[in-house]
Amino acid sequence: MHLDDLDERIVHALAQDARRSFADIGQLVGLSAPAVKRRVDRLRATGAITGFTVRVDPAALGWGTEGYVEIYCRGKTSPDAIRRGLERYPEIVSASTVTGDADALVQVLAADMRHFEGVLERIAGEPFVERTRSVLVLSPLLRRDGTPG
Repeated sequence: MHLDDLDERIVHALAQDARRSFADIGQLVGLSAPAVKRRVDRLRATGAITGFTVRVDPAALGWGTEGYVEIYCRGKTSPDAIRRGLERYPEIVSASTVTGDADALVQVLAADMRHFEGVLERIAGEPFVERTRSVLVLSPLLRRDGTPG
């Protein structure tokens, strides 16, 4: 689906604050609240908007350690097999296949270093994992909501 300029502005406004009212968004983009609602309903129906969520500060929930783990797989491991192997870890907040030497890149949130180490050891123990390489985040510099613009 192609988004026109108004749709993109509506999506961006919702990405910044999903609780923003249709009237408020309408003022931002120059539409009435009912017109914004119709567009949001259409964006949801076509799959451009897949849901609404809340952004939470992980540290406020006790998840103060963040790291990224590169996963190098044994043999020909499919992306689906990697996903199935990783989805049971609540500490993994994102996982993607990637270009380069690694097969996948995983973002991990943990309570502390000991917790992170335990998660890393469990990931490394998965049958499809040949080896891992990890880095820890010192200071997040920039976080965006996933929508450009």
